[in-house]
Amino acid sequence: MNLKELSAHLGLSPTTVSRALNGYPEVSEKTRQRVQKAATEQGYSPNARAQGLATGRARAIGHVLPMSTQHEMVNPIFGDFVLGAGAAYARKGYEVVISLVDDTGEEAAYRAIKARGNVDGIIVHGPHMNDPRIALLRELQLPFVVHGRASFVTEPYSWLDTNNQRAFRRATDFLLDLGHRRIGLVNGLEFMDFAHRRRAGYTEALVARGLAPDPALMRSEEMTETYGYASARDMLDGPAPPTAFLAASMIVAIGVRRAIQDRGMTLGRDVSVITHDDDLSYLRNSVDVPIFTATRSSVQKAGTRAAHMLLSLIDNPDQPPLTHLLEAELIIGSSTGPAPS
Repeated sequence: MNLKELSAHLGLSPTTVSRALNGYPEVSEKTRQRVQKAATEQGYSPNARAQGLATGRARAIGHVLPMSTQHEMVNPIFGDFVLGAGAAYARKGYEVVISLVDDTGEEAAYRAIKARGNVDGIIVHGPHMNDPRIALLRELQLPFVVHGRASFVTEPYSWLDTNNQRAFRRATDFLLDLGHRRIGLVNGLEFMDFAHRRRAGYTEALVARGLAPDPALMRSEEMTETYGYASARDMLDGPAPPTAFLAASMIVAIGVRRAIQDRGMTLGRDVSVITHDDDLSYLRNSVDVPIFTATRSSVQKAGTRAAHMLLSLIDNPDQPPLTHLLEAELIIGSSTGPAPS
């Protein structure tokens, strides 16, 4: 059913029906509810291009991914985020536009996006500590929400983030309570804000127990399985190996587990592992009893929440920046146990 047919069914003008579906204030609440009810019952799906012409909006949200030698965002985590965000966009008649750009040409890409007018807002992924995209998007007056934070950016902006520092402090405290004193950190790239905060939580927990952080037990690199394996292998083969690891993601944790098993050791008995981001659609942490103890924060739910925030900014551009901090759960699995004697 198209807009003209829905209008005839309701006995209203196409303009009134369009305005009711798009939330215009001059349409009464009674009429809006009647139109929305009929649209649902009749299976009406608005044409995004036609809506854009009527409202002056592109009815699309942009996600810009830099292409480089370090693809911190091109992994299952991004896929789950877009899955959650996409569902929220679809309910409001918006589409997703994904742009891949050279990481040395991001400014030109954002300026081109603004000039084309093919998106109404942007989700910024993988913020660095001092991220220039925030000031650029403010200059362009393009609504945006940052998935994460940029610690060195002082002006207000909209963001949604997980409390990475608290999550990794809590995970480190959990291992310390089990008697572990040498805990390896297999972190992400630490020029990225989330990884910087995770190291801060890890070191805070150690210092609070009177333990000096050991640089030999810390790694920072792109989060891949081979990186997790190589980091754990090197630490386990060292003169004073760790009895536990904190892994930055499920992908890294799988590599850490492989290194442990290659050395004939048992996960959770000889060496403990805690991972982050275990609630992924295509990389489940088991179904009944979790394989890994984990600091869990749903990336898909984060995508949905960030999308709602951005759509609100688009609809109400004069409101102040929106922020939301998610807390991670500590999920106990079979990958952790008391420190071996």
